[in-house]
Amino acid sequence: MSQIIPIASGKGGVGKSLLSANLAIALGQSGKKVVLVDLDLGASNLHLVIGQHPGTASLGSWFTEKSDFKDIVVPTDYKNVSFIAGDNQIPDLTSLKHAQKVKLIRNLNNIDADYVILDLGAGTHQFILDMFLLSPQGIIVSAPAVTATLNGYLFLKNAVFRLLYTTFKRGTPGRQYLDNLKKDSSTMQKLYIPQLVQQLSLVDPQNTQLFVTRMSQFRPRLVMNMIEDPKDADKASRIKASCNQYLGLDLEYLGVMFRDMLQDKALSSQLPIVVYKPQSVLGQAIYRIADKVISTPMHKFDSEFTPDSFNDNFHEAEEEADADFTYKLSGIDDLVSGGNLSMGEMAEMIKTQSYELTQLKKENNLLKSKLLKAASQGFQL
Repeated sequence: MSQIIPIASGKGGVGKSLLSANLAIALGQSGKKVVLVDLDLGASNLHLVIGQHPGTASLGSWFTEKSDFKDIVVPTDYKNVSFIAGDNQIPDLTSLKHAQKVKLIRNLNNIDADYVILDLGAGTHQFILDMFLLSPQGIIVSAPAVTATLNGYLFLKNAVFRLLYTTFKRGTPGRQYLDNLKKDSSTMQKLYIPQLVQQLSLVDPQNTQLFVTRMSQFRPRLVMNMIEDPKDADKASRIKASCNQYLGLDLEYLGVMFRDMLQDKALSSQLPIVVYKPQSVLGQAIYRIADKVISTPMHKFDSEFTPDSFNDNFHEAEEEADADFTYKLSGIDDLVSGGNLSMGEMAEMIKTQSYELTQLKKENNLLKSKLLKAASQGFQL
């Protein structure tokens, strides 16, 4: 049975694809059969990192042409490593229907390999969260910059809430309790998961126990990239402390990757760093991470946690437009309350986030206007 390793980041530019590609090759060099999958739909560029010329076989062709899944699993120039290309022609993750997502998940689970590495898109879209939850041992990539740390924490917070809503299905007492809380979003965001579990246990003990079990199974792993000073690695302890305190989540620390100027040369040569310069600082860091992955026993969620579990929408369309904005604010509050941000970091955070939040508000308003327009056209029909 293959082990799925989803690799995600709260925001782009922190080295998620770098780790995905090089980890796959390092595992292949260790004699493991690996399939590397580009699931950054709409922005697929993983083929550039491994120097793989894009062909006609891709997830996009599989979705549209109804070809066999095995036909899009193509060999690479690297020992024991195969590749499934994404597709830039898929413009929007929301264009995937639930049936397509379930079909994709089932085919990924049936791949004949030791490891299936999923390079996910950045952000917290429902599709990305669902792909991350295909394994309780996914990897989140962050960087020392305070905004990267925040976005890493926010991604994990969204993943926990996604796990919460897929456990408490519609019609259960726990879901009714959550829906009532959700009407006041400010109250919902101030409730930490350990507190929420205590309250849910009073109204829906059976599903609460199931959620507690799944949270104990959920052991995501953190990699800190772009380290320049050994002290930067301390930022990982901040994310870990916040996850434990506010999410009731045990985050495992998989390792660090130091910034290495050779990576730019490797990328321009379209060669992974473990091939271009395996003895480099970055290459050796990736080999250490690969060794830890191999030595860690595989874990899975309970058998009831199937692709069909994701059929229950985490948010309605308009609510999803507000999700990133709301969680971004609540994440800052979590980190400040826990003393995990210094005054200098707070100042840096405010400068960066003020612009990002303004842009996000504009995007959300645009999405809402499109939804209203689509709804009105539907009624006219």
